[in-house]
Amino acid sequence: MANFYLDNSDILFHMKSMDISRIVNLREENFIEKDILPEAPVDVEDAVDNYDKVLEIVGEIAGEFIAPRTSDVDKEGVRLINGEVSYAQGTKDAIDRLKKSDLTGITLPRKYGGLNFPKTIYAIAIEIISRADAALMNIFGLQEIAETIYKFGSEDQKKRYLPRFSNGEVMGSMALTEPDAGSDLQSITLSAHQKDDGKWYLNGVKRFITNGNAQISLVMARSEPGVTGGRGISLFIYERNNNMRIRRVEDKLGIHGSPTCELQFDNASAELLGQRKFGLVKYTMSLMNGARLAVVAQALGVAEAAYREAHSYAKSRIQFGKPIGEITAIYEMLTDMKVAIESGRSFLYEAARIVDIKECIEETIEHHPEQKADLQEDLKRYTKYAALFTPALKTYLTEKANKICYDALQIHGGSGYTKDYSVERLTRDVRITNIYEGTTQLQVLAAIGGIVSGVIFDILNEYESDYDFSAIADGFNQAKELRSYLETAIVYIQEKEDKLYQEYHERRLVEMGNDTIISFLLCIDALKSDRKKKVAQLFIAKALPRCMAMRDYILSGDRSMLEFHGDVVE
Repeated sequence: MANFYLDNSDILFHMKSMDISRIVNLREENFIEKDILPEAPVDVEDAVDNYDKVLEIVGEIAGEFIAPRTSDVDKEGVRLINGEVSYAQGTKDAIDRLKKSDLTGITLPRKYGGLNFPKTIYAIAIEIISRADAALMNIFGLQEIAETIYKFGSEDQKKRYLPRFSNGEVMGSMALTEPDAGSDLQSITLSAHQKDDGKWYLNGVKRFITNGNAQISLVMARSEPGVTGGRGISLFIYERNNNMRIRRVEDKLGIHGSPTCELQFDNASAELLGQRKFGLVKYTMSLMNGARLAVVAQALGVAEAAYREAHSYAKSRIQFGKPIGEITAIYEMLTDMKVAIESGRSFLYEAARIVDIKECIEETIEHHPEQKADLQEDLKRYTKYAALFTPALKTYLTEKANKICYDALQIHGGSGYTKDYSVERLTRDVRITNIYEGTTQLQVLAAIGGIVSGVIFDILNEYESDYDFSAIADGFNQAKELRSYLETAIVYIQEKEDKLYQEYHERRLVEMGNDTIISFLLCIDALKSDRKKKVAQLFIAKALPRCMAMRDYILSGDRSMLEFHGDVVE
């Protein structure tokens, strides 16, 4: 039987080797529920065993039930019938199976019917589901909507909404984007006004809303007349009624099983979530951490599927008297794909660990304010790390996933360009991952502050002090060499005091930072596995000349692109 968890040795490696004891202790509040709820774990080992069992169920559903239906879902797609979205039959069946398996409230607390799992484990589940069907992730992976209500909603809102998410009665969406406000969310115009009875009403249009047909949406709206920018925006809980109309469903390149909707709100009643004016600057920014992790896990799952298709094809396709996988040009491609997947997985799990610790500390302080003084410094540090890691990770892994799918199709040759092979669908599906929830270019803008301010070096210093790398001294010295390239480039740019020159090189700096972070993480993995030593060596061997070239270009001071681009383009 196919099981997309048990057949993935790299996920199993991380499940056995990563230390998430602090996350578990914080998440479980030192296991206060163990004597109250029979399903609550009694210690860290029990919690991790529970995670493992649930992921095995997710893997079985993905491999045995979802994956065989994905091709039909892609062909059938979604339809808008009399103003309502109709999912493909395979999608309906998959959602029903996930509901019956109690997998629709993974991160919610048990008091609201959830499993109380950390984001690190949820990210693994999303990857597994996405490997089977990337489009289904855009429904299954929107559980962050419920978690945002849990973080910022009133107790009354939590009691009314969260159990319905946990039991699968409702699904969610986040309605942020508008026709004239894509990534620039502070320029949204959809309005929210409050009547004398205290109730709020929404008016305006939202576009490109993933699963916009959901029963519950978090809608960003301008609530403060005359206040421009992010401070005029609040976030609202909206439950479907007759005052919101789905105007269209987009006809997309890929992820055909996922509806992307345009919504028209006409005096649609809604509830304020949290406080006014914090919709963008606090609540949506928090929501984006989880959204970025989900999209990265989606990209990783698609990349894993594409690599497996390419590897299988390369073993069976005979040319020049031998399998094409034995041709150097092909096995280099396959090896690079595998190294990129494993390096990305290490990066994802570390980013998820950081976000988990940050959010668990926030919740601990909320529930136990007497601990604030002891935890405040940790919260400040992990908040900075999360602000760097989530956009940097999305920059790295969604771009790599696109390259992996591109190469997987190339290995298939002309056959890969036909619908006879799933790699054609995977190549279409992956393309959105470096676009939605913030394009790569915007992720660079979000990550660059943590690079040039030195936050990246703070966490690299932690790695160096927490681990003894003497057993892999040669490899770790090369990782430190990558760090020195980055340091030199940053110092040069800072001393140059040329804002435009820094902007021009920001993506290079973020890519150098990513290579350096990943090299350190792979060295940590290498301490636990001889095979991982080889993965680390392969990654670092190509990262060194790549980063050296970027450093040298930055140090050259060449401004020709800044000076000539207008003449060339126009």
